[in-house]
Amino acid sequence: MDRMQLRALAKINLGLDVLRRREDGYHEVRMIMQTVHIFDQLLLEKRQEEGIRVRTNLYYLPENENNLVYKAAKLLWEEFDLPGGISIELKKYIPVAAGMAGGSSDAAAVLFGMNRMYDLGLSTEGLMERGVRIGADVPYCIMRGTALAEGIGEVLSPLPPMPPCAILVAKPGIGVSTRFVFENLKANELERHPDIDGMVEALGNQDLRGLARGMDGGNVLETVTIPAYPVIQKLKDTMLRAGALGALMSGSGPTVFGIFESRQAAKRAYGVLKRGHLAKQIFLTTPYNNH
Repeated sequence: MDRMQLRALAKINLGLDVLRRREDGYHEVRMIMQTVHIFDQLLLEKRQEEGIRVRTNLYYLPENENNLVYKAAKLLWEEFDLPGGISIELKKYIPVAAGMAGGSSDAAAVLFGMNRMYDLGLSTEGLMERGVRIGADVPYCIMRGTALAEGIGEVLSPLPPMPPCAILVAKPGIGVSTRFVFENLKANELERHPDIDGMVEALGNQDLRGLARGMDGGNVLETVTIPAYPVIQKLKDTMLRAGALGALMSGSGPTVFGIFESRQAAKRAYGVLKRGHLAKQIFLTTPYNNH
């Protein structure tokens, strides 16, 4: 196999709790991760010339070792001493610096693709073990679906799939630095924590409304991001007024998503957001599940 086309899927956080800041500076988390049908496209091709070549459709993205797809390719390249070279063409559609794990998902796709193309024989677990060296979200992006993430995000437990629903995703025209959010989070002083266990139970019962109730206060990172970027709260309020069962910021933001019982309800809210000019990118999507 000399070339391979892949889709790298985005994620949202249905719930995100930070338990404490560890001595090593990392944060102990409990998160419910959910893959959605928003994706980047990758084309991997073997080359005669040695080396890794990355091309993207966005002028401001690095095409060197600062890009996670390059890091992923290099990791397998060096470990298995692969012959020749590889070209990676990346078309980005997942919003960048948006709390949707786009870069991690792209890296996961490269690990998955190269494992197949070069017949490396790595299991899913083997790929996930390597992925965590690139970023904490990469193992989850290899696994996909609905999962509980613990530790620094690398301890993963599969959960029952999200009930059928429509998901509206809105990214305002700002970028948020994950480092800024975590550096300003007072993890040991948080007064309110989301009911992650209650949300896991709602998933088990396929209770969409119960899951949405858990989204109220369901991401502790909002305590930092919303005061710095009030547009995030405006997006949440707009979605809830437009009929969302629940609305939440994903990851460290600034993307906001709302959960709707029907596609029709989500489409009406889509129109409201469009007219309000609060978001630069809006997607109407559905949950992805492995089952």
